[in-house]
Amino acid sequence: MAPADPRAGRRTDVLVAALTAVVSLGLLLGLPPLDAADPDTLGAPVTAPPVGSVPWTVFALVLLAQSAVLLAARRAPRTVLLLVAALPLVPAIAVPQIDDLFGLTALPVVVAVVTTALRAPLVRTWPALVGAAVLVALGTGWHRVAVSSGPHGDEFAEAVRDGAGQGVLQALGAVGIPLVVALVVRSRREVRAARRAEAEARAVAADARTAEADARAAEASAAVREQDARVDAAVSRERAAMARELHDIAAHHLSGIALMSAVIDRQIDVDPAGAHEGVRQVREQSTAVLEDLRRLVGLLRDDSPAERAVETVTGVADLVERARYRSDVHLEVLPAPARAADDATARSATGDGTPPLADGVGPLAQLAAYRTVQEALANAALHAPGARVTVTVDDRDADQLTLRVVNTAPTAPASGSTAAGGNGLRGMRERADLVGARLQTGPTDDGGWAVTLVLGREPRSEAEAGR
Repeated sequence: MAPADPRAGRRTDVLVAALTAVVSLGLLLGLPPLDAADPDTLGAPVTAPPVGSVPWTVFALVLLAQSAVLLAARRAPRTVLLLVAALPLVPAIAVPQIDDLFGLTALPVVVAVVTTALRAPLVRTWPALVGAAVLVALGTGWHRVAVSSGPHGDEFAEAVRDGAGQGVLQALGAVGIPLVVALVVRSRREVRAARRAEAEARAVAADARTAEADARAAEASAAVREQDARVDAAVSRERAAMARELHDIAAHHLSGIALMSAVIDRQIDVDPAGAHEGVRQVREQSTAVLEDLRRLVGLLRDDSPAERAVETVTGVADLVERARYRSDVHLEVLPAPARAADDATARSATGDGTPPLADGVGPLAQLAAYRTVQEALANAALHAPGARVTVTVDDRDADQLTLRVVNTAPTAPASGSTAAGGNGLRGMRERADLVGARLQTGPTDDGGWAVTLVLGREPRSEAEAGR
């Protein structure tokens, strides 16, 4: 397998070629003197041409050429293998006098076989390996025949047999054994690489599972936060609704009770009959407070449903009637014009062609209108004592219903203001926004105060309009 860095691979090729050349020339120079210096040689002494002679020089150049060819082993491993195995044919044919040192040509072949087997798969290199083995066997056999037969060719057949045996052994030693060793090394290297890749894959899978778990945890956390936000919003809406209801109950009834109690205190000695009437009004207001509180509690408790009907615009008349005892209140109703007979039959239960009051206004919008008038009357009694209050219900427009509560300038100083004022107007605006109505509040030119609420009517269906 080639190194990842091309420059490191080239340096490795240069180092391998240089070491092969050094070892080959070192053996060429050192083996004859070492053999001659050993007195206990078992076989025949090594025979070699003199250093510097033509045969010796040719053989040395062949060894150097084999080492130089190894420089291209990375780019063309099969070609290099065949060329390194073919170069020994030159000394085998040209200088058979090299004799016993011919086996040194197998060293570059061994190096080429190892590098080729380590860098390329066997399925691609086996033809080159077989060719290299044939070339090594041919070169070694040719050399043995040339050395053994002599110039006259005596005993040629025996020399051929001996050369063929030597060639097969040389091919086995130079190609077969190094190939087996290289394949073992390569397989072990591939096993380590596979284990490393498996470990990396497991680490990546573990990281992916961890990331997925983190994503799921984040998603669950986001869902919990979203649910908490929804719950908080719902709680806030319910708290606002309860606050509006409680304020309406307290502002209307309790402020009336307080004002009537003050009047009773002044009348109890000078006008006993008026005081008795005031006490009756206080009792009625107290009863109304309890009924409203029971209704509110019933709305909040699952096991105690509210039984009282929702207030409508028709109930504004009762509000005005109850408020007359503490203020000078007048009611003005501007009814809708009479419809055609067929339309009146479908839309009205009056029988005279006049539609009912606030016809086409939904129940939630009518409740908002009732509470707005209730709050406006309570504010007028509390902040504008002695003022004249006029409540106008204008039902003439076919598309909208208008309620207007106007009081003149007070004739006595106000005594019912609180430090936490402003909740009444805020409740009016919240109710108007809830039903899509238009609310206008502000002072009048004569020093009074006006509250105007405009409610849209619900569109009639085509079947109802065509009756």
